[in-house]
Amino acid sequence: MGDSLLEQVQQGCDELNITLTDEQYQQLLAYVVLLDKWNKVYNLTSVRDPNEMISRHILDSLAILPYLAGKTLLDVGTGAGLPGIPIAIIKPDMTVTLLDSNSKKTRFLQQAKAELSLSNVTVIHGRVEQVELPKFSTVTARAFSTIDDIIDLAGRHCDDAGCLLLMKGIYPEAELKAVKDGFHLQDVMSLTVPGCDGQRHLVRLIKG
Repeated sequence: MGDSLLEQVQQGCDELNITLTDEQYQQLLAYVVLLDKWNKVYNLTSVRDPNEMISRHILDSLAILPYLAGKTLLDVGTGAGLPGIPIAIIKPDMTVTLLDSNSKKTRFLQQAKAELSLSNVTVIHGRVEQVELPKFSTVTARAFSTIDDIIDLAGRHCDDAGCLLLMKGIYPEAELKAVKDGFHLQDVMSLTVPGCDGQRHLVRLIKG
């Protein structure tokens, strides 16, 4: 399994124009192996096939790398650590906070942090609307909620002039009409994710 997965990650990163060290490739593979193992008991993701995890989780997360700004990232409703853990592996100089209200998922995240030696990762078990945290330069959310709900729940965790990066499937036309005061739409990018046929879009909202 390992060689074919490694080839898939390498090919996907080449298509995304991302250059990784051998250690980073091994960390990404170790994360997929760990996710596959825990998924059998904890049901962390509906994706069961490790090859599919590469395209739908790892490469999907890495596709937003060019749009990350600043040194601090909050990943809201991170689930199994997506996109936060792949980003933390690729950007060791970025401080990544993983937030989820599901204790099974945060237990997995603590284990992943330990096994992958991710010293730049903090795991927090809690609800986004209740936790008290420092402000972050970037807040990400992947398949978490509607745009207006995310602004309500997570907007306060953004720095002044900070960025909300929202990962969506099809172009969220109706949701974009509901963008609230306090944030303005910078742009919506169509993302091409190697191995994924479905539409992927990234919504960038700037605070202020």
